[in-house]
Amino acid sequence: MLAQISTGLVQLHSRYYGKGPTKAKTHIVDDMVVCILRDGFTTVERTLLDTGDMESVYRMRRSFQEVMEEDFRRIVEEATSRKVIAYTSSIHVDPDLAVELFVLEPEEESEPPGAGTAAASDELSEKRV
Repeated sequence: MLAQISTGLVQLHSRYYGKGPTKAKTHIVDDMVVCILRDGFTTVERTLLDTGDMESVYRMRRSFQEVMEEDFRRIVEEATSRKVIAYTSSIHVDPDLAVELFVLEPEEESEPPGAGTAAASDELSEKRV
């Protein structure tokens, strides 16, 4: 599942940027999926970064993420069989990496008998006193 997510995200980058990251690693922690993509800046982005124009690269990447959000979410949802309820992305210049973060809808947990909203309400009431 983790390899499927890494591969899918690298393929999206490759298809739409013309170059994909050379390394990718995905982790799942509770309801969070984090993928770290390394060495993914294009020649144009690297040129801008080398001349100090980081803001142009940040803006372009943010625009790309907004346009491609549905495709990024779909890769994670298909691999995990869970709905993505939040997605964010960030890049870092040195070292060259991108971090894709997905928050999954919590899995339903079976509650023990007698546990429910009343117990939760009582607990909240006690804390307010």
